[in-house]
Amino acid sequence: MMINRIMATCLVVSCLATTSCEREPMLHLHQGGTDINMDLPEVTLELHVLWDYLFSYDHEYDWEAEWLYGWDEKDVELFGTLEYTLPTDFNVRRYYTKDVQYGQHTAPYRNYVVGTTLSAKYNFGYWDILAWSEIHTSDGIQSIRIDETSTYDYVTAHTGQTMTPSRYNAPRFTRAFYQPEALFSGYTPGIEINKNLDGFVFDEERNVWVKHLDMTLQPVTYIYLPQIILHHNNRNQRIVTSIDGNANLSGMSRSVNLNTGITGPDAITVNYNMRMKFDRPGRNNETIDIIGGKVMTFGITNLNPHKLSTRAYAESLDKVKAADKNHHHYLDVTMQFYNGKDSTFVFDVTDQVRRLFRGGVITIELDMDTVPVPKRSGGSGFDAVVKDFENKQWEFDM
Repeated sequence: MMINRIMATCLVVSCLATTSCEREPMLHLHQGGTDINMDLPEVTLELHVLWDYLFSYDHEYDWEAEWLYGWDEKDVELFGTLEYTLPTDFNVRRYYTKDVQYGQHTAPYRNYVVGTTLSAKYNFGYWDILAWSEIHTSDGIQSIRIDETSTYDYVTAHTGQTMTPSRYNAPRFTRAFYQPEALFSGYTPGIEINKNLDGFVFDEERNVWVKHLDMTLQPVTYIYLPQIILHHNNRNQRIVTSIDGNANLSGMSRSVNLNTGITGPDAITVNYNMRMKFDRPGRNNETIDIIGGKVMTFGITNLNPHKLSTRAYAESLDKVKAADKNHHHYLDVTMQFYNGKDSTFVFDVTDQVRRLFRGGVITIELDMDTVPVPKRSGGSGFDAVVKDFENKQWEFDM
């Protein structure tokens, strides 16, 4: 069943409220500071809002029309839900820069928030606030690692390496990396809290003074939906009978800065899983076999996709190409043929990944009438994409 709705906290309008029952000036604040509530209301987001690319004046991205694989109960069981999961609790770091707005960070105040309200003590002066979503996994094993040890100026998130050999465009790393979980972050610097309550308004319903802040809590992980459409796979007999389920997408960033949303410079191979479905409805009344899956990534290196306009698409695409100029993106999958032999197919999907810099559907069309059936097992050895061609590792430019 097609899932076309994403629940995600993507926009947070934060409220700072003093906890007092009187409307008199100063609210009996002591000289050191005041207790404050920060409210984080929830927002509903549909997937097409995140993927609202406008390729040209009359050509808006329609991912549902491109996504033929679908997402059924078995996919949910194997890979989880297709959509982002709405965050329910958050990690908050509050940096007190005293009387210097946008000053240097020192050791932060650390808070863990269940729900959408934080009550904490604030000294008068300037504050920077960073928040990111807590991650919950069904098996209790988290792929994302949060690093706030190297500097107080920012917090980074990255993933660890798997035991799967690394492939394509990741010379620094010998193994592929786990895909990150869905992660959201927001950062607001230079918040002033003064003794005169400048900028505060009174909330009569809650009987508190409130200061409204604009904080954007956005996804910093991006969903790609790869699908390989096998045409003519069952013309006389089924040519490709199965896949090994293991797949990789290369050239993606290893990390992201949670304060800025900018991805790190290191390109890695992200390991994920795919599944094969038979006799599915294709376009133009064609029956197809199809291989599909979902891969979560930190996105393309050296940029913040949310800072790029999906309306001014041509200009944004130029920035993407400049940031990604040293990398290529390859997708590989190992297929087994009717004669029991297997081959690893490697597809260059660089243009598609750059075209969809916030994520989207990656489609590969493969005419099985043109693919030679392997005579011996391949997929063993990945020294280079072209060098191993004789070992039945097929490269296709998409």
